[in-house]
Amino acid sequence: MAGFVSKQPNGLYCRFSTVTDCPTTWNMTREDYINMKMQEAKEDAEDVLDNYLKPFDMVMDMYYPNNMTKEEFDKFLEETGYSKGE
Repeated sequence: MAGFVSKQPNGLYCRFSTVTDCPTTWNMTREDYINMKMQEAKEDAEDVLDNYLKPFDMVMDMYYPNNMTKEEFDKFLEETGYSKGE
């Protein structure tokens, strides 16, 4: 986060950008700030799903039985609909 949030003297909130060196949003209620962050998260999530998906083969190629056993991974594959013939 290239900035910070501050509580203003009037009890509302502002966001200060350390990139632009000035406030970028002000007089926000707590709910306004939460809604802004939720919208940003939704837009980020949509961007990932629309533009940055990786092929499922990468999941197969990068799996290492360090934190999930081979049996657990095989169950995961079954639950995702993976078939060894694909």
